[in-house]
Amino acid sequence: MTEIITGSRKRARAKVILKSGSGIIKINSRDPLKYFGRQDLVDIVHQPLNTAGVTGSVDIKGKVLGGGISGQAGAVCHGIAKSLVKFNPELRSPLKSAGLLKRDPREKERMKYGLAKRRKRFQFSKR
Repeated sequence: MTEIITGSRKRARAKVILKSGSGIIKINSRDPLKYFGRQDLVDIVHQPLNTAGVTGSVDIKGKVLGGGISGQAGAVCHGIAKSLVKFNPELRSPLKSAGLLKRDPREKERMKYGLAKRRKRFQFSKR
């Protein structure tokens, strides 16, 4: 099965191809630790595999663009979870209970006029 599934988080989008194999994971043609540079982000990528219990039995190829590295790791995680459900529908309940199938809706808040940042105000002066 080589269907392309899209995952997203913040401004990052990831296209994930999952097929049965020996557990090789490539993100933008690189090893996940080399691409992300931090082990905690690699753990986020591995989270759906560990939850479903298919860590060494599927190969994953991911193409990710947009956003920062944290959002990209979340997008790859979301894409892997969705493709695992497509691969094996029985894995839906453990992935859903772990909250991996829902796209995280949190986005950057817009800048408001008259404020220093998104919510921070300028210092008030009475005189």
